[in-house]
Amino acid sequence: MDFTLWLIVAYLLGSIPFGLLITHAAGAGDIRKIGSGNIGATNVMRTGKRSLALATAILDGGKGALSIYIASFFLPDAQIGWVGFAAVLGHCFPIYLKFAGGKGVATGLASLAILDIHTSLIMAVSWIIIMRITRISSLSALTGYGFAIIFIAVMQPMHSLAMLAIISLSVARHHENIGRLLRGEESRFSKSK
Repeated sequence: MDFTLWLIVAYLLGSIPFGLLITHAAGAGDIRKIGSGNIGATNVMRTGKRSLALATAILDGGKGALSIYIASFFLPDAQIGWVGFAAVLGHCFPIYLKFAGGKGVATGLASLAILDIHTSLIMAVSWIIIMRITRISSLSALTGYGFAIIFIAVMQPMHSLAMLAIISLSVARHHENIGRLLRGEESRFSKSK
């Protein structure tokens, strides 16, 4: 398969709305009608079922990781980062849901992990720390991206453009959250969650 075809396959794989499928199968209803209406793991958590949120995060992450891993056997190293970007693009703008998708955090983090484990670890650790302090998922993700950008600029020249594209796309999908953060209106998860 050539590069363009890999991008299409990764986009279609990334478009699979696991959050929607999992919550529906579990009898939790349409996740798009709960909380923020987002199909990602953070909104699935608002159903009150952590197991569903964890499954969503793992499967959403798997879309990016699997796309890159398989493509790495067939494409040059310089191209596989863009396969990950295509998977994140699919998650954010899924063709199966009329392009209304998630924010790409789990899919993006897993893609970054395959491309450079150190960058993804920095992002994950910073997310955990900020989440424990603030209980604001969007702020945690954005902070993690900030640290990841610094690390990418120093340590990951080969995949830096694709990795920055993945981060930029997810940050752009958080534009409403950023507005609420600036106004002090962003929602927090309760300590029990």
